[in-house]
Amino acid sequence: MVIDVSHKFFPELSVGFADPRVRLHVGDAVEYLQHASEGNYDVIIIDSSDPIGPAQKLVEKPFFDTIARALRPGGVLCNMAESMWLHTHLIQDMISVCREIFKGSVHYAWASVPTYPSGVIGFLLCSKEGSPVDFLNPVNPIEKLDGGAKHKRELRFYNSEIHSAAFALPTFLKREVAALRESSPPGNEICVS
Repeated sequence: MVIDVSHKFFPELSVGFADPRVRLHVGDAVEYLQHASEGNYDVIIIDSSDPIGPAQKLVEKPFFDTIARALRPGGVLCNMAESMWLHTHLIQDMISVCREIFKGSVHYAWASVPTYPSGVIGFLLCSKEGSPVDFLNPVNPIEKLDGGAKHKRELRFYNSEIHSAAFALPTFLKREVAALRESSPPGNEICVS
């Protein structure tokens, strides 16, 4: 339904669905990824519901194992990771599990989203071993892409500085995840800027 509404009312925002490189699956992500070929995906983006009830399995180790298996070497996961104001223990648990599974790097970032409880939502960005991924510095900074200015579609909010700032954490959250960073094995980075 959300996708249909996007097509109908926001056609300029839903053009990505027509890109032949995009595979959009609407349904049970756990079941879908369990049947995915190993090393088949460059990026997996998970926009899940709250991790309670049936969605609880979306924040547990077996699901992250399944994602890691589906990603190619150097592949990237972007996963919803709740609000730092309300779910610090869940964030710690997710970071710990992902640090064990993804041997590249594990980063927590956040953004202001007024419609979420507390007005903040977090994201967990993880990469598998392979080519290093620098999550903090965009490979293709939005300011250098000519599409926005050329088509008069300049982004009103997002820019490279906002992107990098998303990884800056308040003192209380740095303290909460510091033990995870300090116990991280060499070469398995946890970012708590």
